Amino acid sequence: MTRPTTTELRYAGLFRRLFAILYDCFLLFAILFIVAAVAMAINQGKAIETDSNFRPLYIISMFSICYLYFSWFWINGGQTLGMKTWHIRLVTDNDEPVSWKKTALRFITAFFSWGFMTLGFLWAFFDKKNRCWHDLISKTVLIDLRTNK
Repeated sequence: MTRPTTTELRYAGLFRRLFAILYDCFLLFAILFIVAAVAMAINQGKAIETDSNFRPLYIISMFSICYLYFSWFWINGGQTLGMKTWHIRLVTDNDEPVSWKKTALRFITAFFSWGFMTLGFLWAFFDKKNRCWHDLISKTVLIDLRTNK
């Protein structure tokens, strides 16, 4: 896996990024659905309600699975399944391998990008490298892998 040189490097646009996120959400929701079914089975067939003692563990488990889904793919090749479909890859600004620390920072700060009325994502329209807030904070960038034709 070689990174294109800076002369041929293209950055992934916001819409490609959002479509990759949507694709990944479908896959991730399927995984979370299975986890929820297992949690219900452990809870004697009952839903995990807000007053359940099992609730904090359930929420931490769901959050951890989401983090592991994205992080594992980012560390092992720089692409989630949605990113592969949309031909984009996560790389660091300084060509270092993507680390667990960077993925944790990126994952957590992505909630802020969404949380402030998606302003963190809209920032990509003003950044020369189409980076969102969580890209800037984690010092990563998404590159477009499509070839110039």
